[in-house]
Amino acid sequence: MRPNGRPDDDGGGAAGPGAARRAVFTPVDTRARVDTVVRRIGDAIELGLLADGEQLPGETELAGQLGVSTVTLREALMALRQQGLVTTRRGRGGGSFVTLPDDPPEERLRARLDDWSTEELRDLGDHWAAVSGAAALLAARRTQPGDLRPLTRTVEELAAAGDPATRSRLYGRFHVELAAAAQSARLTREEIALQTDLGALLCLVLDDPVHLGNVSDRHRAVISAVQDEADERARTLAETCVRESVGRLIALRLGTPAATEARPEEDTHGQEHRARGPRGGHH
Repeated sequence: MRPNGRPDDDGGGAAGPGAARRAVFTPVDTRARVDTVVRRIGDAIELGLLADGEQLPGETELAGQLGVSTVTLREALMALRQQGLVTTRRGRGGGSFVTLPDDPPEERLRARLDDWSTEELRDLGDHWAAVSGAAALLAARRTQPGDLRPLTRTVEELAAAGDPATRSRLYGRFHVELAAAAQSARLTREEIALQTDLGALLCLVLDDPVHLGNVSDRHRAVISAVQDEADERARTLAETCVRESVGRLIALRLGTPAATEARPEEDTHGQEHRARGPRGGHH
């Protein structure tokens, strides 16, 4: 048992390097199951949780993991093949394999952004910030040190990524892994679902090196706050990161310049001192 009352990590908890991946292969909702399976696996591929060329489990095994019939799974795999996200090979050594999509054309993304009103974008941004903020707060209270390795790796990959499509996938993956570190399968699935609505659109704002630098710094600050068990500070940082990125999308939608962003150390100094008590503010 840790000093703050947390159980020691025995390797079998919800968090850990594979927690986000495990959330992909949990039973799906009972409504519109074919569409739900397509969305679940498709989102995981676009986020990079399932690697390009990776072989999916066999049909019987995968259907059992997702809690659907093999007929439903086959229909979902057919839809994924039509979307270019899965390739099926027959014969010995065959099966269904992940196919990472090409970079989405900017024109298509612009048209997709135009389909959203500014009110819808704000509402979705509020929802995303609430989910990521809750995940960061719970991660600061529950996570073990080893659970943060995937987050650290993703941040460094994001900072080094050379194209907006890769950056958007890594941005989304960070928030999914943060929810996994919170040991919440429901929050993890919600983060994956949110990437369907906004994930690809972040390609339009992650080509700015200044914003990318701020995002990377803020993600590192979230990890630091989680390590320090500064739960409220972690929540504030995670919420701010999401709100700034969605704010840039709204500015792009309106055709106005994005507001100047505060660096993490500039806009969280007060929250840090308020959030940290003797053990990170949840005393």
